[in-house]
Amino acid sequence: MKKELQTLIEKYEERILGQSLNIKLLLSAILAGGHVLLEGVPGTGKTQMVRSLAGLLGGNFNRIQFTPDLLPSDITGSTIYNMKDSNFETIKGPVFTNILLADEINRTPAKTQAALLEAMEEKQVTIQGKTYPLSEVFFVVATQNPIEFEGTYPLPEAQQDRFLFKLYIDFPSFEDEKNVLHQVIENKSYTIPLSPVMNMDEFLAIKEEISRVTVGENVMDYIMKIVRKTREIDSIRFGASTRAAISIGRAAQSWAYLSGRDYITPDDVKMVSKPSLRHRIQLSPHIELEGASVDQIIEELVGSVPVPR
Repeated sequence: MKKELQTLIEKYEERILGQSLNIKLLLSAILAGGHVLLEGVPGTGKTQMVRSLAGLLGGNFNRIQFTPDLLPSDITGSTIYNMKDSNFETIKGPVFTNILLADEINRTPAKTQAALLEAMEEKQVTIQGKTYPLSEVFFVVATQNPIEFEGTYPLPEAQQDRFLFKLYIDFPSFEDEKNVLHQVIENKSYTIPLSPVMNMDEFLAIKEEISRVTVGENVMDYIMKIVRKTREIDSIRFGASTRAAISIGRAAQSWAYLSGRDYITPDDVKMVSKPSLRHRIQLSPHIELEGASVDQIIEELVGSVPVPR
């Protein structure tokens, strides 16, 4: 692992306390070229987590507060008539950035949510029939609040599948939470702007290294057996797509690289399987009635697949 990346992780963990695993998973996702759905109750540092990452990477950062009256053009941009020059002018929206925070994405209707689909999947945006490419480094982090359902619009399955990971942001431990309180009360850390530790060219060079991390044939088979089993067991109503297998493979490459290896092990696959699958499968009604969680079913499923030697 490059020194700049190690420094980034250290500074990131100094700023965001008690979320070391989620920090590493978030980095794995962006290094794999994917997008992340963050779910957690208000006040757990979701926005701060994304803003800090943007500061350390030195890329452009935009934030959109999703509301019921938000329009697709508020995300992608629009064409207006310039009376001074007597011509039409394209105003690009906040989606033209490196890191985009889609805050409370489930508070806007499906039509507006869908405005992100083309951008997330194809890295391009169409405005009034003309297509504009996005930056080579384009990363969407969307947040949603799981405890309020009034005035919310659940994400369609098609859009959830566009996210490489779904991460749960839980409350930190007592000591970590107390340290956060200390930092804020004493005006430390959070008020100090983060200096970039790498530029976009260095980031792209690291992504290129990650793409060369070896995925053995036996590990490839292991990934496929896990994904295909989600379509075969009775406890899952709808299994994972082929995109899920690709996501696990790419995320495992990033996780292996962050762990200091140039090859994937079955443990890397196990580590990224849960965040890669939890938003891509639907449990059978009788399993939901029994109170089982998606994570429990994924753990059992992965545990039942023989580990390659």
